Amino acid sequence: MTKKQEKALLIYDEIDKLYPNAGCELNYKKDFELLIAVMLSAQTTDQSVNKVTPKLFKRFPTLKDIAEADIADLEFEIRNLGLYRNKAKNLNLMARKILTDFSGLIPNNQVELESLPGVGRKTANVYLAEYHHIPRIAVDTHVSRVSIRLGFAKVDSSPIQIEKNLMKLYPEYLWISLHHKLIFFGRYFCTARKPNCKNCPIIQHCKMPEL
Repeated sequence: MTKKQEKALLIYDEIDKLYPNAGCELNYKKDFELLIAVMLSAQTTDQSVNKVTPKLFKRFPTLKDIAEADIADLEFEIRNLGLYRNKAKNLNLMARKILTDFSGLIPNNQVELESLPGVGRKTANVYLAEYHHIPRIAVDTHVSRVSIRLGFAKVDSSPIQIEKNLMKLYPEYLWISLHHKLIFFGRYFCTARKPNCKNCPIIQHCKMPEL
């Protein structure tokens, strides 16, 4: 184990003390509900998504319903979310593709998932980790920000570069929990505008203490 990996594990342990029960905050009961919720969460909060999905899933209880829905009706149900028009279009196209190309079954591998409209690498990683428990690290804005501040990645690093860096630093069995803990740490502690630096247990590892 390298010194960087040892430091990374120490950082994990400290964040784990803050958020031992960090996990997915999106509400869902079925696989397609999770996939849709993750798609809707792009550039908006999980809380906002959880406010619209109950009515959305009640009105459109199956993938077939989503596929056959009028785009305007989908837009209406998710109108309070950012980029709702584009998201509504992708939900419809995604459902259609699953029904036509995958016999109505959501793919459980990276390549096929990313072939779905509106499903990028982050969304696929979240889905695979949460529903199938396949080791993945999904890099969102929180994971990206925390990783850069801790020196795990450079300021101009892409999400895929950050993902690869974290996969090298941490053992595979920690990937899923690491993803959740970094999100919670970034969402509730090491926030974008007003990070809680004064009470941060890992401030000595921060590369941007001026924050």
